[in-house]
Amino acid sequence: MELINFAVMIIVDEILVSDALKDTFFACNLHACHGDCCVEGDAGAPLEENEISILEDYLDDIKPYMDEEGIQVVEKTGVFDYDIEGDYATPLVNDRACAFLYEENEIRYCAIEKAWSEGKIPFQKPVSCHLYPIRLDKVGDTIAVNYHKWTICAPALVAGKTKGEPLYVYLKAPLVRKFGNQWYEKLVLAMK
Repeated sequence: MELINFAVMIIVDEILVSDALKDTFFACNLHACHGDCCVEGDAGAPLEENEISILEDYLDDIKPYMDEEGIQVVEKTGVFDYDIEGDYATPLVNDRACAFLYEENEIRYCAIEKAWSEGKIPFQKPVSCHLYPIRLDKVGDTIAVNYHKWTICAPALVAGKTKGEPLYVYLKAPLVRKFGNQWYEKLVLAMK
């Protein structure tokens, strides 16, 4: 079962931020979860509109890293689909797995990120994937930054407690990518 934890919110430059980002310790543990977040769920990863054209522009550079089923999906339907709310999302293979994944030693990885890490493309991966387990929600015209609690990420909570790093610190790079350095510095002050 998926739960979005709407905890106490703080405001940083008109963006609502859950204090769960301070109280939750998290560190991905792919050897324990096997990248199940790329397979489970009811839709693909949320995409921002500008990310669609980026994926279209670099698809030929990403395809060599994708599983064959994913390639077939994007060749047939394109690089995006719609989720239940009509928002852009990555397409799925068999209504389950993200089309942009590949599997190696029973662990799922992102083909987009693999192409990026090998210097083939300048785009790391969709920002929603980079931010996970943070999810961005809309509250009226305001963005809400929430911790998305999911049972498949239980090993990440154990690893996070061992590491002792709160979620907002663990996900500094994607938070800076999405909101900028100045915003992140204000977040750090607000969290203390």
